[in-house]
Amino acid sequence: MKEVNICIFNKRGGVTANVVVEQIKENNFRMIENALVDCRLTRGTEFSTWLNTKGIHEITKITKKSEFITRRFFLSPELKESDYRMLGDELMKRGGFWQVDFGGITTINIPKNFEYDIDEIMKIWGINLTEITDE
Repeated sequence: MKEVNICIFNKRGGVTANVVVEQIKENNFRMIENALVDCRLTRGTEFSTWLNTKGIHEITKITKKSEFITRRFFLSPELKESDYRMLGDELMKRGGFWQVDFGGITTINIPKNFEYDIDEIMKIWGINLTEITDE
C-alpha cells in the first residue's frame, strides 16, 4: 500500500493536522502513527473520509479500530531519552510501536498479546510518567 501524508480536520476540536497513513482506496486510510488531534486515530485504525471545500479530509467513519492498546504519557523532564528508549525499543521488538511528539508526549501502542505489564516494567525501571486519559 502507498504511504501518504494527508491533512485531517477534527470537527470536535476544531483543529487540523497532517498525518502519515497508508492509502487503502481513494478515501480510505490506515494510520501508520498516532494522531494527537483525534484520539480515535491510533496506529492500525482504518477510516473513511471526504474532502471538504478546503481540500482537507474529514472523517466520515472509523471502519476498523486498531488492534493495539494505546496509551499516552507526559514525559518527565527529569528523564533522559535513553531512560525510556529501552522500553520503547523492547516494545518495538515485540510488535508494538512508540512515538514522541513535541518532545514531551509519548504514545505507545501495545499488542493485545504483549507478554509484559507496562506499568510493572516502568515501576521496576523507575520510569514515573503521568498518563494522559480521556476522563
